[in-house]
Formats: sequence, C-alpha cells, structure tokens
Amino acid sequence: MSTGALLRRATRGSTALRGGRVRRLTPYQVFGLLFWLLMTLAYWRVPPCCEAGQHAAAVARLRAGLTGPAVSPYVLAQGALARLTGLSGWQLLRVCGPLHLLVLLTGLGRLVRVLTPRPWAPVLALAFLSVLWGTRPAWGGGSLALLPLTGSLGYPSALALGLAFWAWALTGARARDLRRVRYVGPSGLRSLSGYAALGLLYGAVALLDPTTGLGAAAGAVAFTAGWQRGWRGAVWGRWALMCAAATTVLVLATHARALPPPPYGPPAGMTAVTGLTWPAGRTGSGGWTGLADRCWLALLGVPALWLRARRAVGGPSVCSAGGPAGSQSRSRACEAAGPVSRRWGRGAAGVVRGSADVVGWRDPLVLMFLLECLVLVGGGLVGVLGLVLVAPQCALAVELAARRPWPRWRRALGWATAGGVCLGFLTAQAGAVVPRSVDPVGFVQPPRWPSYDWAARHIGPREPVLTDAYYAVRLLPGYGIELTDGHDHRPRVRWLLLTRRERLPAGAVVVDWSRRTGEVLARLTRTGTVPARSAGSTR
Repeated sequence: MSTGALLRRATRGSTALRGGRVRRLTPYQVFGLLFWLLMTLAYWRVPPCCEAGQHAAAVARLRAGLTGPAVSPYVLAQGALARLTGLSGWQLLRVCGPLHLLVLLTGLGRLVRVLTPRPWAPVLALAFLSVLWGTRPAWGGGSLALLPLTGSLGYPSALALGLAFWAWALTGARARDLRRVRYVGPSGLRSLSGYAALGLLYGAVALLDPTTGLGAAAGAVAFTAGWQRGWRGAVWGRWALMCAAATTVLVLATHARALPPPPYGPPAGMTAVTGLTWPAGRTGSGGWTGLADRCWLALLGVPALWLRARRAVGGPSVCSAGGPAGSQSRSRACEAAGPVSRRWGRGAAGVVRGSADVVGWRDPLVLMFLLECLVLVGGGLVGVLGLVLVAPQCALAVELAARRPWPRWRRALGWATAGGVCLGFLTAQAGAVVPRSVDPVGFVQPPRWPSYDWAARHIGPREPVLTDAYYAVRLLPGYGIELTDGHDHRPRVRWLLLTRRERLPAGAVVVDWSRRTGEVLARLTRTGTVPARSAGSTR
C-alpha cells in the first residue's frame, strides 16, 4: 500500500466524491454577482435616452427587412434575433444589456488575475473602474462608470470593452507564457490557431466600436512589449499572425461595408444634455478642462504606476534582501514586487531572475497608460478615455490588494483612495443606484427622456412623420418610424408631431397627445397641407 493512501484523510458526505475539496466562491464572484444584479436593475429602471434610439433603429430596420449604409455583423445578428423572437429594437437592447455586463465583468476579472493572483484585486479594480472617475459625470459608452453605464449598457461599445478586456488577458497570458499548456508546437510554443483566434477577437472589437478597437490595439502592444521574452523567428511569426488576422477582418468588413462609423461621442446637439463642450467627441479649446473634471480622481492610480516603474531598478535587490525575519521578509518583498517577479524563476541565491526586465517601464500597465494617453492626446478621441484610466485604476487595485502589514506610504495611498472613492460616488455616481424617489440630498440622476409609446401605437410601419421635436427626432426611429423634413415624400406625409409651441395646421386632426411633454400627434387629411417648416423646437 502506498504512503499516499495511508495518509489520505477520511472524507464523509458529499465531499467524499471530490476527495474532500469543496469549491468556494471567490470574493470577485460574490461581489461581481451583486454588481451584475444591481446594475441590471438600474439599467432597466432608466428609460432609453441619447444614442439608444440609433441602435434600436438599426435593429428595427433589419427586423423589417431593410438595410442601412453600414451595418456591423453584431447588428446583423441582433436583427436576425429580433426577427426570430419577435422582439422590438427597444426590447432587444434591454435583453442585451445584462449580457454585455456579464462579458465586462468576466473580462475584467480575467485581466486582473493575469496581472496578480491576489484574490481581492479584481474586487478593488471593479470598484475603482466604476466609481473612481471625477466629480462630474462622464457620459458616453466605453467605460464602467456607474452613471453612464445605466444608459450605455446595451450599446455595442459596452460589449467591445468587455471583449477588449478578454483580449488583453489572453494576450498577457500568451506573452508571459507561464502556465502549462497541453499541446505545444515543435518549437515549444503555443499553437498558431490560438494566435489567429486572438487576432479575430481584436478584429471583432474594432467592428463593434472602432474607437475601442484602437485603444485595444494600444493595449495589445503594451502587453506584448512588456512581457514577451525570447524574441525569435517563431515568436515574431505568431504575433504577426495575430496582426494579420485582425487586419483581414477589418479589410473584409470595409469591403463589405460592415464597418460602422466611429462613434467618438454623442451626436451633434447633445451638448445641453451631456455637458460636453466639444463637438462629435473631439476635444476643443475648452474641452480639456471639462475632461479633467470627469476623470481627475482616477489619477490616484498614477503613484501605483510610478511604483511599478521604479521597481525596475531595485527588483532583484529587494527580493534578495534579508531581514530580521529571514525568508519571511524576502517573501513579503517578492509579494510586493508583483506576481511576475515571483513566478519568473529563482536562482541559487534567492534572486528573482528577470524581474528587472519584467517590471519597470516595460511593465504592461505603464506602457498601456503611456500609449493610451498618446491616442487620446494625438487623436483627440474622447472615446478612449475609459481605456486610458484602466491602467492606473488596475495598478491601484493591485497595490492595495497586498497583504498586511502595510508600510506608511501604502496606508497613505489607501486612505487617499478611500476618500476619492467616497467623493466620486457621492458627487457623480450615486444617482445610478439611488432612485430619485428615495434620494435624500439630490444626487446627479441619469437623464430621463420621455417615451413615445403613445405615438408609436398609432403610426404604421414605414409611415413618414414630420417633426423637429428634440427628443422625438432621436427616439422615434427606434420604433421603426421614418422621419422626414417635409420635402421628401411630401405626398405620403400623413403624420405630424407638434411641440406645445407649434400651431395645428389646417386640415389636421389631433389623434393623441403626451401629458408629460405636451406634444401632439396629428394626422393630416386629404385636404390638409404639410407645413413648409416647423415653428421651432423645444428641449
């Protein structure tokens, strides 16, 4: 009888089938599930607004058998699902929102686990990415901030961000190449199919949202340049295959007119709603001031990035330094240096080989922050702001997830971060989870645009409607309703949607009206005339 059999502990009950080991939920799984439930309810609570009408309109057109000038494969899949299930564009957005959030949460957890094995680091990263922004809300997609997420969770940009997290995690795992794989190539490297699939994933991110795809490419360069070692022909070939696969996807999509225009920001005319001071999502002369108000709290993670860069000089000496506790002191020092330094390999003297090369300026988070800043400043693309802040927020989470006791500088950083989280939540993000009915102090609430269900039930499919009401122009297309300016399809115009300041023209009959906005839906008779231009618009 073997020694292992003699030493095996007797197990009873249901655990006997698994050898006495019970799988426990990690802290991130518990808090991630709570976050998913909370934000799903918050997303369903807030009525559609802003760009939701554009996305719902694309699905409604495909559901009716019409095509647009540029439709991504994801929107085509949504249109096919809408035709199979009978869901409208608005209903499909509500269904896709929780699915997008699930991809976001799993991708973030996988990314942080690649950076560090500390169990509480993903929980802190989720908290920082959702709250640690600024003292004014930053509207728009491409981020995990609580308040914008209540409106943008159903957008393709939310799914693109989650897939970008997954792509970065897979890229980092392949660049470090530390975990065992079952099948390797003749050169001892991973198979080519994995790199090709990774390239297809980056191409899918660019198809969903070109701005997020640009930021994801910068992150891929950061992880590859920061962690890849032993550059030789086979290694170069695998990364070149990944780039070729992503490029092929983009070329084919451009040729098939499946690449949507980059949604760099809210459409023109939404400045009064979002508070942005630059048109079309590009920074203007006064845009950087407004941008700083919406993200300055995330700069608390810059000291964590600086610490990761500074460890390039003292990496081996820190891990090999002795102390009063001997090996315990060395283990704590190596634990503070990060997972890469501990797992890279030890020499005879206990020095971590290659740690000076892995961390430092070639640390992927440091490189990613620099590259994303170049994309933001060089291109003036506000849509990559969420990706710019991922590096300092994740670095701060990794730093504060270290085991205690903490040195003074880490305790000071922790108190400053706690104050920043409270300030950011109370000033800019609390309205996402605190309803207006129970709001004690008047938090900033998500925009509550009016619904046009009352008008859509009277208008038939593909019937043109003449209106210049601010909200109606942006939401009515989501019901599959065609808008017109009065010049096109003039003989077919039979519906008018008038604001409370516009007069009812002769020959028009009132069909319904909204008690909230005072807008009137009127039907033109055969003797009625279409007004040449509306009297004005209201907001």
